[in-house]
Formats: sequence, structure tokens, C-alpha cells
Amino acid sequence: MSALLLAIMWTALTVYALLGGADFGAGIWDLLAGGSRRGARARSLIEHSIGPVWEANHVWLIFVLVLMWTAFPPLFAAISSTLYLPLTFVALGVIARGATFAFRKAVDELWQRRLFGATFAFSSLVTPFFLGTIAGAVASGRVPPGLARGSAISSWLNPTSLITGGFAVLACAFLAAAYLCADARRTGERALAGYFRRRCMATGVLTGAWSLLGLLVLHADASALYDRITGRALPLVLVAGLAGFATVALAARSHLAAQRVTAAIAVAAVLWAWGSAQYPYLLLPGLTVSAAAAPAATLSVTAYCVLGGSVVLLPSLGWLLVLFQRGAAVPTIDGPTAQN
Repeated sequence: MSALLLAIMWTALTVYALLGGADFGAGIWDLLAGGSRRGARARSLIEHSIGPVWEANHVWLIFVLVLMWTAFPPLFAAISSTLYLPLTFVALGVIARGATFAFRKAVDELWQRRLFGATFAFSSLVTPFFLGTIAGAVASGRVPPGLARGSAISSWLNPTSLITGGFAVLACAFLAAAYLCADARRTGERALAGYFRRRCMATGVLTGAWSLLGLLVLHADASALYDRITGRALPLVLVAGLAGFATVALAARSHLAAQRVTAAIAVAAVLWAWGSAQYPYLLLPGLTVSAAAAPAATLSVTAYCVLGGSVVLLPSLGWLLVLFQRGAAVPTIDGPTAQN
């Protein structure tokens, strides 16, 4: 039962990376879109694409956290007590990002719109970075079991965490570009499709290069993880690399629907490579899945609740995505609203 719940939790984390990650990436492209006039069309597409789903995407992160503290309380206790600083930065980033995304549409003054737009975009950059540092801290064994056993600073401020934080930012931008160029073509915005297609190729190449650099950093800073990544998890690493290469190739040939799939496979394969490399340990050294699991009765009730809730949640989210994937023109931003 503990292995089943861990698989469910990791699947939810993967979905959050693919949906919430692209959501963060869209904010990064909002930041890099340029001035209010030059970037108005790109920002219109970004708002049109993420507006209906940006709150729903965070359901997956909430689900992961609830499942973690219910099914694996020692894991949650160790992470939350050691990594409370980056977790706080993530929470502040999510709150600031969501609030300013909504507020910038409700104000009339140009300086207010620019302030809210800049905060939304900057939070979209900072939040995935700190999520990445948390992943790097756990993966490199800097979060020992127990309450506040690890350093509050060096646990997440180290070479592995920094390289992982950078990878998270690039992966989010890569996913968003892959999704947005397909959205642009579906809504008839061919110029924007080319705009985001070029950015998808560029970030794909940059993410691949960053990943190779990350392997060198792991070899020097987290040798145990490196050995497992290049050992048992190597097939998934190769899948990630091939899917990333295929995404760039498909983007170059303007196969935009297919590139969405391969981009998602590339990012998902990285997450599952990490999970495969670390299993059966949740925290290094020594905290295994069975040792961290809650009592059997708790696991059973949690599993039944998860399966029962999925019957309602998954069709609802699926229908939401289907509704907003249907072709529709991107609203034109004119006048004051264009001044993001």
C-alpha cells in the first residue's frame, strides 16, 4: 500500500511539473516578452492560455503535500523543518504570482499595471527556482531524517540545488514555449506560433546543455546520486534526452502538436529518473519507503479516499482542459490593458 501511494504521489508531482511547470514558464515568457507595445500580443496569448487553469494547476501541489504528510509523515516532517526557507519563498511566490496576475487586469493606472505585471513575471521565475532547490536538497541527501537535522542554509544553497533550480526554470520555460506555440497556431496566430516555436528550440537546446552540466555537478557534489542516475535510471535519462532532441526537431519542422507530447515526455522522464535512482529511499541516508510509511490503517483509508476523490476530480479537470483547448481567437489587447 505504501508503494502504491508513493506511485500516486509521484504521478501527481509529475502532473504538477507538466501543468504547473508550464504555467510558471508562461510567466517567464511574460517577463521576457518585451515592452508594453512589442510584447502585448504575446502576453495576450499567455493570459488566454493560462487564465482558465492557473488556479487548477496548483491542485496537484496541494494534493502532493497532503498525501505526503498523511502517508509519509517522517518525510514531510524532515523536509518542512529543514527546508522551511525555500518552502516559504515558494509559498510567497505562488501567492504573489496569483494575486498580481489577477490584480493587473483590475487596475487602470499604467504604473500599477506595470508593477503587477512585473511581480507576476518575477514570481514565475523565482518560484520554480526554489522548487528546484528543494528537489536538489532531497536528491543530494542533504535533508536527513528527523526534525531539523539538516542545515537551514547549506541544505538548499549548494551546487546540486542551484543547478537543479536552474534546470527547473529552464524546463518550465521549455514546456511553456512548446505548449504556447501549439496554442497560437490553433487560435490562428501564426506569427506567434513562430515566435514561441523559436523559443522552444532555443530553450530545448539550453536545457539539454544545462542537463549535461548538471551531471558533472552531480558527479562532483552528489556522487551517490550520480552513480544511481547513470546506473539503474540510465534508460529513463536516455528517454529524456531523446524526447528533448525530438521536441527540438519537431519544432524545427513545425509539428507543433507532436512536440507538445515529446516535451512532456522529456520532463516527465527526468522526474521518474530521479525517483528510480532514489528508490527505495525517500531520504538519504536510510529513510526507506516502508520506514516512513504511516500505519497500515491510515494508508488504507488514504488510498480509498484518493481513489474515490479521483472519480470526481480527474473527469472535472479533464473536461476543463478539453473545453479550453478548443480553437478560439485570442482577445486583442488594446488601449490601457496592453500596457502590462
